[in-house]
Amino acid sequence: MKLIVGLGNPGKQYENTRHNIGFLVIEKLSEQLNIRLDQAKFKGIFGMGNVEGEKILLLKPLTFMNLSGESIRVVMDYYQVQIEDLVVIYDDLDLPVGRIRLRQQGSAGGHNGIKSTIAHLGTQNFNRIRVGIDRPRTGTNVADYVLGRFTKDERVLMEDVIVKCSGACEQWLKRPFLQVMNEFNV
Repeated sequence: MKLIVGLGNPGKQYENTRHNIGFLVIEKLSEQLNIRLDQAKFKGIFGMGNVEGEKILLLKPLTFMNLSGESIRVVMDYYQVQIEDLVVIYDDLDLPVGRIRLRQQGSAGGHNGIKSTIAHLGTQNFNRIRVGIDRPRTGTNVADYVLGRFTKDERVLMEDVIVKCSGACEQWLKRPFLQVMNEFNV
């Protein structure tokens, strides 16, 4: 079984914000893979499906970003998902808007959702897709920025990025993550 997790915050006020890009990718994957996100359990919303004989689980943790690891750990334990069968998708201030970066390991880089995930998994060695949201202008509060919505120009870029991220996830269902990483990190 493969587990694809998109990080974000629950609630209307957080919809379509920079910090919820992981949720947006999961929603796109749900459409593309025809997997309905219709189950509420394990501190999240999730859906299960089958793609070419592979069981797939899509998860949006509802613990709020800073506690994302709680939901991920419970799902992994319940379904006995191996660490190499996990991908976590999240926003990254250190990448320009419109860029993605696939990694197999790394630190949290200041991202609280990833800090929580590392703490609950007990390792930094898990697959991830970082989605660039860029840094705010000088003088702008970082929390306000990540919880803010994309500008009109950014929205156009992010629509393409969401499709690209979901495409990377779909490729990972067929090929090793390292091969997908080499293709998408161009």
